[in-house]
Amino acid sequence: MDIRTVAHAAGVSVATVSRVINKVPSVDPALAKKVWESIQKLGYVPNTQARALVSGRSKLLGVIISDITNPFFPELIQGFEDKAVEVGYETLIGSTNYDLQRMEQCVQRMLERKVEGVAVMTFGIEEPLLDRLASQGIPMVFIDLAPKKKGISTIRVDYQKGIHEAVQHLAVLGHRRLAFISGPDRLHSAVARLQAFRSAVDEIGLRVPESYIFHGDHTVEGGERGVDHLLALSKPPTAIMCSNDMTAIGAMHALSRAGLSIPKDISLIGFDDIRISEYMLPPLTTIRMSGRDIAASAVTALLDTSTPPRDVETKLVVRQTTSVPAGTLADLRKKSGKARSR
Repeated sequence: MDIRTVAHAAGVSVATVSRVINKVPSVDPALAKKVWESIQKLGYVPNTQARALVSGRSKLLGVIISDITNPFFPELIQGFEDKAVEVGYETLIGSTNYDLQRMEQCVQRMLERKVEGVAVMTFGIEEPLLDRLASQGIPMVFIDLAPKKKGISTIRVDYQKGIHEAVQHLAVLGHRRLAFISGPDRLHSAVARLQAFRSAVDEIGLRVPESYIFHGDHTVEGGERGVDHLLALSKPPTAIMCSNDMTAIGAMHALSRAGLSIPKDISLIGFDDIRISEYMLPPLTTIRMSGRDIAASAVTALLDTSTPPRDVETKLVVRQTTSVPAGTLADLRKKSGKARSR
């Protein structure tokens, strides 16, 4: 079965079927309806590779991520694919696992499949690899930081807003000993989150000793190691902020293993608002950075290089892992109120 069979069944020309399949807006809606009905009745599946050869366009967008095991990235990919399908494109996904050789393979696949744009949702891509994509005139979009080259745009994330809200939230609750478990120093996004935390605590006049800053790696295990370090201090913090939700989940496990209750004994805040964070016990207070917003902005930027991509905001989502510090007057009043209510 081919396009001619569909044209004969619908009583239209082959050219009309081609325009309908390619979603050309000038096709008469009544004719388009007849064609789609015939396609569905016959079970015809358009050959997208053949169409690409004829048209010279792959209708394919690439997205490169760093860690497919981090739930933030599958959520971002889902948003990217939803937006791409909405505008008639397919998605080619590459995951580097922070490995240069894997990155090279991703770029090679993108070139072989003749993608029409690449969203680089990771960091550390080497300049020569970028040059390979740029030399083919392929538009690219990055998060936060991008080389200054033609056809490359940047989606900027406002880390300061959400982290400022989180620090203010903890301060209002009465916390004065705030710690931070950061991500790897090689990632610009991790460095930016730590800088935003330092700026936010400085703004309210708090001093954070260097021992309260643990340099993690954005993994569950890194969160566990961070908590082990912080609890071993002579004066542990009363609240911990984490550079991402995976770190916070690891922190929750380590705190539970140490016999501490969240938020009764210690408060905890994550970053990203991955879907699972809402279903942790207790549900995780976190800073939302919408992967779907980033994805939608990336697709739009790749298809319209004349318009700067929309920036992405962050905001605090308060759930059940933050409360007043244990032993404070506010905590005693809270316990007294519960006792009276009984």
